[in-house]
Amino acid sequence: MLFDPPSHEPITERPWDDRRARAAIAAVVADAEGAFDDGSLWPAHPLDEEGGPLPQVASLYLGASGVIWALDRLGRAGAAELRRDWAPVAVGLVERYAARPDFEDEVGGPVPSLLMGEAGILLVAHTLAPAAWQEERLLGAVRANVANPSLELMWGSPGTMIAARVLHERTGAAHWHEAWRDSAEVLWAEWHDDLWVQDLYGGTVRYLGPAHGFAGNIVALAQGDGLDGPRRAELDRRAIATAARYAQRADGLCQWPPSPDRSRSGKPQPIRTQWCHGAPGIVASLASLAPGDEQLSELLLAGGELTWQAGPLAKGANLCHGTAGNGYAFLKLFERTGDELWLERARRFAMHSIEQLERSRAEHGCGRYTLWTGDLGTAVYLYDCLTAATAFPTLDVF
Repeated sequence: MLFDPPSHEPITERPWDDRRARAAIAAVVADAEGAFDDGSLWPAHPLDEEGGPLPQVASLYLGASGVIWALDRLGRAGAAELRRDWAPVAVGLVERYAARPDFEDEVGGPVPSLLMGEAGILLVAHTLAPAAWQEERLLGAVRANVANPSLELMWGSPGTMIAARVLHERTGAAHWHEAWRDSAEVLWAEWHDDLWVQDLYGGTVRYLGPAHGFAGNIVALAQGDGLDGPRRAELDRRAIATAARYAQRADGLCQWPPSPDRSRSGKPQPIRTQWCHGAPGIVASLASLAPGDEQLSELLLAGGELTWQAGPLAKGANLCHGTAGNGYAFLKLFERTGDELWLERARRFAMHSIEQLERSRAEHGCGRYTLWTGDLGTAVYLYDCLTAATAFPTLDVF
């Protein structure tokens, strides 16, 4: 068995409905704006506090900057009418985070990372109200993260490479390309074998998925025009070879384990079928590589088929480990193949995610106010299904 059936649930029979999707987006936005407090930001959701109480989180993955990014994106797109100007809040989060970091590093200070630290907060502030001082501090964060030993997207240099790429696109300034290249050189040098080694949370492990491993690093290296022709060709070749090597195949389906290494308990890694670990994240991350490569296309289509047959995730509707995140695999396959089947499947997952949002709100009596684990990421996914957009939030588009 290439997926864990109890981790999934039967998909809704409800067909795609533009009006229902737009109403769900509006409901998420209204709920999020109404739940905000200037002093305490957004309340933590019980599911995000299963490991213990959370601070008043400011960062992109689990905190206020991520919520503001989604609200701004939906507002600018005309998908929702915002009742508040969120720019002052986004800018204020920079100093708030500096004074009281969400997750401190080993010396007790702010961390420079994109999803979990200062770089993401600065990038959101720059998106809503750009200023030169933000660029200066963000450049410092990118440079400070070059040698981060985690070698992954959430904490390490691949995430801050994305920040550098975004600022280079916005400003055209050469120092952003240089900062991207410095991180890329270190990341490339550490790619000794087929996978990187992640130094995370007091141990080392090799991960395949985008959140903490190989696929996320490929995303960061492949974006833009940072690699010259020969190195870009080598990136595609090595990435495809690695995806093929670790693919688990059966009955026309394809899955990837979280890691080829055993867990700390000595047991094999559990099967996961979600964006952060498993087929959906591999498909979403690699689908832009080598468009004409038949081997890669076959692997990705088999991974997409597994994601569809597994069904929506029982964990909920979010991006990182929920139904919406898995749905981006279908959107990416639609972009790669032009086959409307994948857009139809993405929209079926969207309809299911709406039902999951409603069930969760009824069960817990509140929304889940985060971008990556909560309602706001799902709202962005719904909008992308409406418009057949395929860019993954904050990684492909900021």
